[in-house]
Amino acid sequence: MGVNRKRFMLLAVVLVALNVFFLVAPGGFALSAGVIDQLFGGRMIRAEVVVQGANGTDDYLIDRGVIKAITPGSIVLRENDGKMVSVQIATTAAVTGPGGRTKGAGRVLRVGMRVLVTRLANAPADTI
Repeated sequence: MGVNRKRFMLLAVVLVALNVFFLVAPGGFALSAGVIDQLFGGRMIRAEVVVQGANGTDDYLIDRGVIKAITPGSIVLRENDGKMVSVQIATTAAVTGPGGRTKGAGRVLRVGMRVLVTRLANAPADTI
């Protein structure tokens, strides 16, 4: 009887330890805030982020740079690595800056401004 009781206790301890590990593990495997800041902070040039949502996946493109030209419906950015990127802008794009949130990019954006542009892949930018 003593051996069976010891085996049962050992099995119980192992199962409890395994449950605690799986309870704590997801938080430990997540990216830390420092890594996220390093990836999406001031040194980021461009990024493609794929997000799993309830309706499937969304593919976002993020560009950061200086506006070099503005045309109706688009802007040209020079990114920190020297690459020139033309970005289509939605007519309803929201521009957020020191003056607050404004609709309509045409009256707010100027050549020489530093901007961060977010858009769904293959769609005009909706957030600047």
